[in-house]
Amino acid sequence: MTEAFGLYTHIRANRIRSGVLLLGFVVLIHALLFSLILAANALGGGSFEQILNASTRQFSRSWPLAGLGALAWLAIAFFTHQRLISAATGAKAVTRREMPELYNELEALCISRGMTMPTLQIIETPALNAYAAGIKDGDYVVAVTRGLIETLDPQEVRAVLAHELTHIRNRDTQLMVVAVIFAGIFAFFGDMIIRGWDFPYGLSPSSKRQRESNTGWGSSTSGNDSRSSSGRDKGGGALLALAIAVVIILISWGLSTLIRFALSRSREYMADAGSVELTKNPDAMISALQKISKQATFDVPSRMEAFFIENPVSQRITGLLATHPAIEDRIAALEKYAGGKRAEPRTA
Repeated sequence: MTEAFGLYTHIRANRIRSGVLLLGFVVLIHALLFSLILAANALGGGSFEQILNASTRQFSRSWPLAGLGALAWLAIAFFTHQRLISAATGAKAVTRREMPELYNELEALCISRGMTMPTLQIIETPALNAYAAGIKDGDYVVAVTRGLIETLDPQEVRAVLAHELTHIRNRDTQLMVVAVIFAGIFAFFGDMIIRGWDFPYGLSPSSKRQRESNTGWGSSTSGNDSRSSSGRDKGGGALLALAIAVVIILISWGLSTLIRFALSRSREYMADAGSVELTKNPDAMISALQKISKQATFDVPSRMEAFFIENPVSQRITGLLATHPAIEDRIAALEKYAGGKRAEPRTA
């Protein structure tokens, strides 16, 4: 009874954490919009106060349009991501006739939860891994690697399938698409700044000379002193506004990446707990994670790593930059909240 209470408390805490993280994305989207407006106005010149006031007015009018644009971007991603993931991983759909035991196990788990059965796919690799993807019934996919099927025992495979079904049941597959796409928006603008650092306001020597000729910065004629001073003030204000916009974009890029990783880590804890809730077998989930941790990596695009039960790209990154909690931490959570126990090491 205590173990069940702890498990549900653990799930609820992670749901609250996920909600807070999603609100963080909303805040960052607005920060990005304001910084882009600020940068655009800075390119037009003017004093810092003029640029800031104009940007504030435009932001108050344009943020609803930015929301619609983000929704359109998400809609495109929703309808294309599944095909992209399957193509990138080489996952192929299998039928009951081809893999009866695995198919029947997935079907039984779905029936027990009243879920529509997702398409079962196999990835031909000796690595031990699995993922869930999709946005609606009829579109969901659960994919497992050949190595996982051949290495794990039936109870461990069942625990992994239940883990992936929990992602679908909790709508994590949609949530991670949102996280990846939002982070991609920030990465797009951040990458533009890093790659084209001297083009937005012309920080190269040639453009600097052009600015001087336009504003009179380089003039030393006494008759032009007031005009030159005004040009310096306006040019300096524009550069300050542009610098602030660049800093906001880069900070938003970094924070969006951290939020995406934190969201992924939180959902993995919930899926582990959901597997135990479904199978009533925390020990199988623990032993499956132990085996997966030794051989999870294989070649997939880094943007897809969050969809897997364990990071298939790199398991060495830990802390805030990790897409998944450390396997040791996941096992410790199952021991603490679900009453699971590790398998005793075999002795010769």
